[in-house]
Amino acid sequence: MSTIPPLLETRNLTMRFGGVVANDDVNFTLDEMELRCLIGPNGAGKSTFFKMLTGQLTPSEGTIRFREHPIAGHASHEIARLGIGIKTQIPNVFNGLSVRENIWLAAQRTATRQATRKIVEEVLERIQLTDLAHAIVGQLSHGQRQWVEIGTVLAAEPELILLDEPAAGMTDEETVRTAEIIREINKTRALIVVEHDMEFIKMIARTVTVFHQGRILIEESVEAVLADSRVRDVYLGKKVAA
Repeated sequence: MSTIPPLLETRNLTMRFGGVVANDDVNFTLDEMELRCLIGPNGAGKSTFFKMLTGQLTPSEGTIRFREHPIAGHASHEIARLGIGIKTQIPNVFNGLSVRENIWLAAQRTATRQATRKIVEEVLERIQLTDLAHAIVGQLSHGQRQWVEIGTVLAAEPELILLDEPAAGMTDEETVRTAEIIREINKTRALIVVEHDMEFIKMIARTVTVFHQGRILIEESVEAVLADSRVRDVYLGKKVAA
């Protein structure tokens, strides 16, 4: 049995909004360098779970530990400084600046000038936008703008990256390229990806956690999840064969 502590761990994590229980006794573990996909129907509790991990919400009960440090209730900027980065569904980039300038601004917040230059070049290569480094972000396609934001998150050199529906609204070609970028990032970083596109999940996932009614319904390999009748009943329906 491994003695290496998990990168991220929640125990009995619960979030109530009045009489509504959004997350109910969630026990979740993520190992170093792991890539985990979260799925579930709308209202299953995925977004609330993300917001507790990043300090946007303080849990009603339970604990969150990142590298064995308790972080539940910490401010978002404190959690970011510890090494957790998040990319939301809507790109949060400077449209009037170039790709390189966006990455530079993100990197220089935590790195020296010399280190920033190195980080920017490495990130541009990893998000496959070196050829568009001088392009104005506002003139890029939706997919390219999403990649720029992934780049700004990566530039801060977090140890864990949370991606909220990174393939939403993308063309088939952009979706495939996004999967390539995520697999490349996973060579050096752990990731948690919330996504609805099951074809995309099959491109990147090894282990999938399924949320339902605020709880974890099943946590298994992507193949086992796709074959599980409970998952089909609550989320996948008839679109995916057993």
